Amino acid sequence: MTVRAERRPGRSRPAVAALGGGHGLSVSLQALQLLTDQITAIVTVADDGGSSGRLRKEFDILPPGDLRMALAALCDTTEWGLQWRDALQHRFAGDGPLGGHALGNLIIASLWDLLGDPVAGLDFVGQLLGARGRVLPMSTEPLQIRAMVRGVGDDPNGLAEVIGQVEVATTPGRVESIRLLPDPPLACREAVEAIHDADWIILGPGSWFTSVMPHLAVPDLREALVQTRAHRLLTLNVVHTGETEGFTSADLLDVLVAHAPEIHFDVILVDPAAVEGREDQLREAASKLGAQVAVRPVAKHDKSGTHDALLLAAAYRDLLG
Repeated sequence: MTVRAERRPGRSRPAVAALGGGHGLSVSLQALQLLTDQITAIVTVADDGGSSGRLRKEFDILPPGDLRMALAALCDTTEWGLQWRDALQHRFAGDGPLGGHALGNLIIASLWDLLGDPVAGLDFVGQLLGARGRVLPMSTEPLQIRAMVRGVGDDPNGLAEVIGQVEVATTPGRVESIRLLPDPPLACREAVEAIHDADWIILGPGSWFTSVMPHLAVPDLREALVQTRAHRLLTLNVVHTGETEGFTSADLLDVLVAHAPEIHFDVILVDPAAVEGREDQLREAASKLGAQVAVRPVAKHDKSGTHDALLLAAAYRDLLG
């Protein structure tokens, strides 16, 4: 199945806006750069753990970790680009003040302080890496995730609010809904423009409630996703663990519909392992989004439950046309 999007005049390759965060977005970007150099990564900025959380708390800045990972994924494959990628990803050892910090997080934070503009700072690092694309935050202010979770306390049916990305990602209950603070969150202007200018939008894979769904909770981003002329592709996760333990692939689509019923997709990409013998249920859920389901082998063969960049690139090539 191929869904052909009409490209803007003068483009030999599709312009893609890829939305997400963390390792899921990183592998999607690695796959996409094998197909096009017109990539814009739009990254969640609600992380509050690890090195990113420490820098966010100390300097009141955007959490740089997911942005750093996206930049590293788009680096030029020359010796220069790969060496700088490894430098950005290098993490200091030990229990001292630098222990646990990634060098790239410190470089990004320094550039933000020097330039006073998060987008300009990320563009600067992109030039250093020879990045084949651009990395943007979904918002220019750090955001906080708040989730309503069922079964957190003693009452298995009771609802409670869980606050913060780390807490939501590790909650033992079932996440019912999320929202962001500040309310409403401000979208990054360049990210909105990239969505309108794209030929294809790719959402996911990634942690569903903390990397994927937050984009739909930013009003200007959600409106752009509705209004864009681009085709839309949703990449589902291979396995459902952590914050989506007990969910099926169809459940994840129902969550998306509940949060943003006005957004439609053209294609839902899913690995056979994630269909769980419930392909009919998945296709019914996809129909609510106006989407076709494309079942393709995109998982690593080591059964790690993650995507293989080369297999994902092959699937994207077939679907994007």
